[in-house]
Amino acid sequence: MAAAAAARARVAHLLRQLQRAACQCPTHSHTYSQAPGLPASGKTTDYAFEMAVSNIRYGAGVTKEVGMDLQNMGAKNVCLMTDKNLSQLPPVQVVMDSLVKNGINFKVYDNVRVEPTDRSFMEAIEFAKKGAFDAYVAVGGGSTMDTCKAANLYASSPHSDFLDYVNAPIGKGKPVSVPLKPLIAVPTTSGTGSETTGVAIFDYEHLKVKTGIASRAIKPTLGLIDPLHTLHMPDRVVANSGFDVLCHALESYTALPYHMRSPCPSNPITRPAYQGSNPISDIWAIHALRIVAKYLKRAVRNPDDLEARSNMHLASAFAGIGFGNAGVHLCHGMSYPISGLVKTYKAKDYNVDHPLVPHGLSVVLTSPAVFSFTAQMSPERHLETAEILGGEQPIGNVRAKLAAPADFSAEVRRVPQAGLAPSVFCGVDRWASLHVKAQLCSCPQCQGAGRADTHTARIPDAGPILADTLRKFLFDLDVDDGLASIGYSKADIPALVKGTLPQERVTKLAPRPQSEEDLSALFEASMKLY
Repeated sequence: MAAAAAARARVAHLLRQLQRAACQCPTHSHTYSQAPGLPASGKTTDYAFEMAVSNIRYGAGVTKEVGMDLQNMGAKNVCLMTDKNLSQLPPVQVVMDSLVKNGINFKVYDNVRVEPTDRSFMEAIEFAKKGAFDAYVAVGGGSTMDTCKAANLYASSPHSDFLDYVNAPIGKGKPVSVPLKPLIAVPTTSGTGSETTGVAIFDYEHLKVKTGIASRAIKPTLGLIDPLHTLHMPDRVVANSGFDVLCHALESYTALPYHMRSPCPSNPITRPAYQGSNPISDIWAIHALRIVAKYLKRAVRNPDDLEARSNMHLASAFAGIGFGNAGVHLCHGMSYPISGLVKTYKAKDYNVDHPLVPHGLSVVLTSPAVFSFTAQMSPERHLETAEILGGEQPIGNVRAKLAAPADFSAEVRRVPQAGLAPSVFCGVDRWASLHVKAQLCSCPQCQGAGRADTHTARIPDAGPILADTLRKFLFDLDVDDGLASIGYSKADIPALVKGTLPQERVTKLAPRPQSEEDLSALFEASMKLY
């Protein structure tokens, strides 16, 4: 008996040793999904992630199939949602022609508000409740698709209070357990990726902040991605939509890893849509980023460049698949009060009757400061994205500090650091951006002769290198020079911080925790970009 017990003990010891030495990757490990070392019931952080995405159909002219799709679904009474501008343009006409051709009865709701509010959501919800529709079609950008998702949700749950499904802490954040009607999304912009996600964003007017509804249950049944629709977009709409794709990719790729997110859900239904970076979302995010780097400038500069605009349309969906499951973080969290507290700014190429900071612009203006701040937590990923966006990077201000003053007159002389190419040895202030340096000084360093390869750059330089890459990218696309250029000043920073604090659904996914003082510094650093 004693010998048998000893043998069993040796076998158990050997198995434990093998388990410790075993590969822990998902492909080869039998224990990976069970989070070795801690039982699922005792974990404080998550140990799993899941992917949810709409069905996607891509192709030039694919919109004309929408009537057949609804017929195949057995739809008898359809709600077609769009906005007043689009209602007069070809994308909506193509949809209506297809519905008529296939004998689909429908009603049009064209009162969608660009950058929707809780009030505009509720108006659409009321229309949906009265219509008793059995299917929905959303034709437009993120505003239209998000409005249609909300209308479908609350018409399917008619006794729910509006705040029941709104994200906490503003709303109750209840899980969606009611069945929804089919929703076909036909995106006409290349930015939000809303055709792939279970997210609907709006301005909550009472608090002057953006919030939203996030649930896999509200994602569209089908997204019809038709690149022909992108040919109708003005250049600023293309640019701002593209910036949303850019930040979706960057933020989801640099987000807190899913296995570090807390709390661990006690039931799968409470696992959030935004779960943190994960191996599958990473693939989509990086692929989308490569497309942005290659095609966004072309798409903005040439409205007839169908190749560029088609690829940006796909990139929007790719990034949507990525961030729709991984989430976003500080750029988006900080963007919501930037949009919500807008004063008088009206963006070019947007035909609206109210002040408007387009979502993509509100997101990207803080990106240099944000990624300088987060890089220390995952420097390799920040350098990788910098390389994708810009290859070898000019490094004139890789030592620049967050919120440093933009005083271009001071004489600064720097000593080259080990592992870096020579930096600025002239009279231009080191806090100046690369573009200012190039304009103010003709020395080889300021003109970009001094470059640092991202492969040899030192880890501490990851954030500044990515920040400079982003500044150059934005400068080349004529982006407004920071928050000050759209009407904000340092006096607005407390209100901007206050508006960011409720966005914990996304800000907690930042790889680096942030205090109110950190947020203040980030907003201050974003007042001026160049």
